[in-house]
Amino acid sequence: MIQQYLKSIFSNQGFSKYFSNTAWLFSEKILRIFVGLFVGVWVARYLGPDQFGIFNYAISFAGLFTTIATLGLDGIVIRELVRDDRKRDVLLGTSFYLKLIGALLTLILIAVSIQFTNNEEITNIYIFIIASSTIFQSFNVVDFYFQSKVLSKYVVYANIASLTISSILKIGLILVEAPLYAFVMVFVADVVVITVGLLYYYVKQNLKISNWKFERSVAQRLLKDSWPLILSGIVISIYMKIDQVMIKEMIGDGAVGNYAAAVRISEAWYFVPMVICASLFPAIINAKDRDELVYTKRLQQLYDFMVWISVVIAIPMTFLSVWIIDLLFGKEYADAGNVLMIHIWTGLFVALGIASGKWLVNENLQKIALYRTSVGAIFNIALNYILIQKFQIIGAAISTLVAQIIAAYMFDLFHNKTRVTFVMKTKSLLFVSLFKKILQYGR
Repeated sequence: MIQQYLKSIFSNQGFSKYFSNTAWLFSEKILRIFVGLFVGVWVARYLGPDQFGIFNYAISFAGLFTTIATLGLDGIVIRELVRDDRKRDVLLGTSFYLKLIGALLTLILIAVSIQFTNNEEITNIYIFIIASSTIFQSFNVVDFYFQSKVLSKYVVYANIASLTISSILKIGLILVEAPLYAFVMVFVADVVVITVGLLYYYVKQNLKISNWKFERSVAQRLLKDSWPLILSGIVISIYMKIDQVMIKEMIGDGAVGNYAAAVRISEAWYFVPMVICASLFPAIINAKDRDELVYTKRLQQLYDFMVWISVVIAIPMTFLSVWIIDLLFGKEYADAGNVLMIHIWTGLFVALGIASGKWLVNENLQKIALYRTSVGAIFNIALNYILIQKFQIIGAAISTLVAQIIAAYMFDLFHNKTRVTFVMKTKSLLFVSLFKKILQYGR
């Protein structure tokens, strides 16, 4: 299916390159799903809903701030590298130092903010340890280079090494009956291994980190383009993570554990739209420069594909959710089944949001990305406050779904610069391309 989709977008000459890149990314993510589910479920069963809830609360709380460390640079730097890779060392060096500053700022903000929570001291320590991983993630600018060159196999190698080591460590911790603190440390170790792997393969390409340079003018230009994405990323973190934070405050640790179990299954496939969009982003940029009609056609095909894969996954999961949760997590997590039944449909609009997010960057409409995610976050927080009280964790799932529909789809209708993409998304949701083919076949 993926191969046919890529063939419909690219010429025969370019197909092999992009399909190979996408295949590498998919292979790693599929492996991560199977290994992650096996080990992740084992960890959840071992910790139980309360401890598992604390662990996921710490990750979610840290996640509210760690987006700051990215500074919204990812898509911007990749775009610049694709357009002119002669500036590689300046772009990577400047973005590295900017991300490092962002990481330190993140830690300061978290250190201050946890003082105003009602958490136990140990929970706040977990939050700070998890957030410290952002320092190592500053080196992940290397990933930008690999993406711009469509060389994702090196990213895959690093991720597989990280997955293998962290899985072995987690299994070992379960067998020796280690405390929650040890699993928090493995979370950081996972990031460190990925960072070391990326740097190793970068150097292996006969490239030198010592050549990285910081230029103030480049930093100013990058931040000028990325500042809406910084705020947008913060807002995205809020409406993707705030549900678990609010559940803990309004219900308790066990409820967070049940909700996190459902979300872990629901979000397991989110790598699919991320991988496809990351792999095709350079081609979409090139298409805009050459032919606007081809550019528009590729975007429509991308939206169509996002809808297809989302629906194919969501429909069976809707009917099998309770059985899947019981099979994987056991009776302790029984409340997660109904949450999964609703939350799985969030992926449809997440996929459309990821694809249109790339389009916004390519059109230099980052401010609009900020506006639409802000609207989604406001709706999510408001609905969480109302629905969690009334429907418990099912209310949180409903809130997340509605917020995604508003942010990733409905918002585009009300802005003149995004109305064109609203029409394209609507065509995809209504399967217009499919019906056209059926009509053509009938003739």
